[in-house]
Amino acid sequence: MKKVVLNIEGMTCSACSNGLEKYLNKQEGIKEASVNLVLATAMIEYEDKLTKKDLERFVEEAGFKSLGEKQEEKGKKKDFVLLMIFTVLGILLMYVSMGHMFGLKVPDSMNMEHSPIGYVITLLALTTPFLIYGFDIIKNGMKNLLHKMPNMDSLVGIGVVVNYLYSLVNSVLVLKGNTHAIHNLYFEASAMIILFVKLGRYIDKKNKNKAVDTIKNLVTITPKNGVILREGKSVTVTINEIKKGDIVVCKPGEKIAVDGTVTKGITHTDESFITGESKPVKKEIGDNVIAGSINYDGYIEYEAERIGKDSSISNIVKMVVEATNTKAPIARLADKISGYFVPAIFVIALLSFLLNLIVTTTLSSSILSLVSVLVVACPCALGLATPLAMVVSIGGCSKNGILVKSSESLESVNKIDTVVFDKTGTLTKGKLTIVDKKCEEEEMKILQSLESKSNHPLAKSVCATSKEVYEVSNFEEIAGMGIQGKIQGNMYFAGNHKFVQSKKVENDLEQEEKEFTQKGESIIYLFTEEKVLAIVGLADEIKPEMKEMIQKLQEKKKRVVMLTGDNENTANNIAQSLGIKEVISNVSPKEKLDKIKELNKKQSCLMVGDGINDSPALKAATIGVSVANGTDISADSADIILLNENMDTIYELFQIGKKTIRIIKENLFWALFYNVCMIPLATGILPISINPMLASLAMTLSSLTVVVNSLRLMK
Repeated sequence: MKKVVLNIEGMTCSACSNGLEKYLNKQEGIKEASVNLVLATAMIEYEDKLTKKDLERFVEEAGFKSLGEKQEEKGKKKDFVLLMIFTVLGILLMYVSMGHMFGLKVPDSMNMEHSPIGYVITLLALTTPFLIYGFDIIKNGMKNLLHKMPNMDSLVGIGVVVNYLYSLVNSVLVLKGNTHAIHNLYFEASAMIILFVKLGRYIDKKNKNKAVDTIKNLVTITPKNGVILREGKSVTVTINEIKKGDIVVCKPGEKIAVDGTVTKGITHTDESFITGESKPVKKEIGDNVIAGSINYDGYIEYEAERIGKDSSISNIVKMVVEATNTKAPIARLADKISGYFVPAIFVIALLSFLLNLIVTTTLSSSILSLVSVLVVACPCALGLATPLAMVVSIGGCSKNGILVKSSESLESVNKIDTVVFDKTGTLTKGKLTIVDKKCEEEEMKILQSLESKSNHPLAKSVCATSKEVYEVSNFEEIAGMGIQGKIQGNMYFAGNHKFVQSKKVENDLEQEEKEFTQKGESIIYLFTEEKVLAIVGLADEIKPEMKEMIQKLQEKKKRVVMLTGDNENTANNIAQSLGIKEVISNVSPKEKLDKIKELNKKQSCLMVGDGINDSPALKAATIGVSVANGTDISADSADIILLNENMDTIYELFQIGKKTIRIIKENLFWALFYNVCMIPLATGILPISINPMLASLAMTLSSLTVVVNSLRLMK
C-alpha cells in the first residue's frame, strides 16, 4: 500500500469534498480516501497497481483538478485586482439599475424611463462580464450536477443562469417594443451574486490561510544553505547537496542545516519551533541536533544523518497534514448532513417556485424566490464548521510541541475518564541522580574517581557532576558487588551493602542506608579495608511540574493511575510524592498491555509513556501519548506525541480538546441556525422576504462567521 496527499483545485464546500471523497472511495485499488476542504487536499491510500496519474485521472473524472503533491501559492495579486475591478463594475451596475430609487441622477442614455433600449444594453454590457468572471463557478456547478454530486456551485450556478436567462428573455421583449417587460429585468442580481460569492471566497481563503500558516512555516524553517567540510576546507552548499555522512559546520547565530549528531564542540540550541520549549538545550559530542534549530553560542561540527524527506521537520509536516486530512466522528456527522442538504435545497427551491407561481401567478417573483433559495442555502458554512476548526487546533498544537496524528484523537480527548502514567521518563526524568548522601567533598571526589572507570549506569549517574578526578590504578570490577582501585597509594572500594559485608568492614552508616532504601533509593558505599567512609542514595528525580499537573487532572475528575515495571516500594514513594492514589507496579510490558485493556473495558483510557517499551500499551489505550525526542517521531506508535519533556502539556491537551469541540459545535449551530432562519425568508411565502442579492450577501456572512469563530482557537 502507498499513501499520497494531492492538492485539489475547485472545491468550494462540503458537498464538493464529500462528493470527491465518495467518488475516490468507489474506485478499484483505492483502500481509503479522505478529502480536506480547508487544506484543499486529498489523502489517498492506494494499492501498488495504481499510479499517481491514475489518481489524478480519478480526480479529474469527479469534476476537480489535481495540482499534484507540491502546493504553490500563486494568483493572489491577480485575484485581488479582478475583485477590485468587478467591485467597481458592480457599483456602476447598481447605480444604473437602482439609482432612480434613491433619487440619484442617471444619464438619460442609460435611464430606464427616458431610454429603455439604452438601459437594457447598458445592463447587458455591465452584467455579461460577471458571467465570464464567475464562469468557473457555473462550470464547476454544472459538472458536479452531471456527476450526481451537486454542491454549492451547483446551487449558485443554477440560480445565476436562471436569473440571467429570464432577464435576457425580457430584454428581447423590451428591444421588440414591450417596455412593460423592463420591470422584469434582474441582471444586477446575477452580477451581485457572483461578486459576493467571489468576495466571500477571497476573504475565506485569506482567513483559512492563517489556519494553515503554522504548518507551512514548518516547511520554511530550515536554512537554504549549509557549510560542510571537504578536505579540511569549509564549502557553502545548498541543503539538497548535503549527503548523509557529511560533516556540517555551524557557527553561533546560524541555523542547523540538517538533522545530525555533534562530533565536535559544545553549544546551546533553540528548539522551540519543534518542541514548544523556549529554554536553550545544551549540545555536546554525541548529542542529536535538529534541522532548523538556532545555534546560540558555540562552534560545532556535526555529522549529517537525516536529510530531505527523512528529516524531523519533514516527518512533523507529513504527520500534521495527515492529521488534518483525517476525519473525526463529529466531522462525519456534518458530512452526512451536507450530503442530504444540497438535494433537499433543490426540492425546496422548486416547491418555492411552484407555490409562488400558484399564489402570485407572477413568473418574475417565482423565479426570484427560486434563485434566492438556491443562493441563500449554500452549505459552505456547514462544510467549513468542522475541518477549519480542526486545522487551526492541530496546527496550534504542533506549534506548542504537541503532535496530534489524527482529528479523531483530538475529539476523543473529551471522552477520557482515566489517565495512566508510566513512571520512568514520564513522571520522572528517567535519569538517576544523587538525592541523599552522607559524604564529605573529598570523599565524593574519591568516589567519582573510582566510578569514572566503570560503565555501569549508576556509575555514570555518580559522575554526572564530577569536574576533576584522581588517577586510579589497579582498577577492578567485582560482579554483583561493586568496584575497587588504588588512589594515591590507598585502596578504596565502592559498592552495595553486600560488598561491605563481604569485606567484613565495620559499618556505622546502616541507619542511613535504612532511611535511604525506605525512600526507594539505590545505595552506594565508599569504604576502605578498615571502615565505611561515605554513603550516597540515588533516585530517579520527579519532574517538577508533575505534582501540580496531576492535581489539576484530579480536580477535573480524571482518574489518575501509575503503571510501572518498577518495584512496589519505589513506585509507592513516587506516587505518594505526586498525590497519585492508584499504583500498579512490578508489571512487564505484556502485563501493562493487559492492564490497559482491562481499564479500557470500563472507561476511556489515555496512557502516557515513553513510546518505545510502552508501545503495545499505548496502542491499546483509547489514546496513546508518548514523550519522544524530536528525531524519533517517525517511528513512534502513539496517537499523540509530546515533543518536549514538559508534562504540563497533558493538561493543556484536555483544554485544547474541550475548546475545539465547543467551537465546532458553535460552528455547526450557527451554520444550521442561519439556514433555518434564512431559507423561509428566501421562499417569499412569509410577509418578510429577501431578494437574490441579499441572499448572496447573507451566504457570505454566514461563512465568515464560521471562519472567524474557528480562528478563536489560535489565541
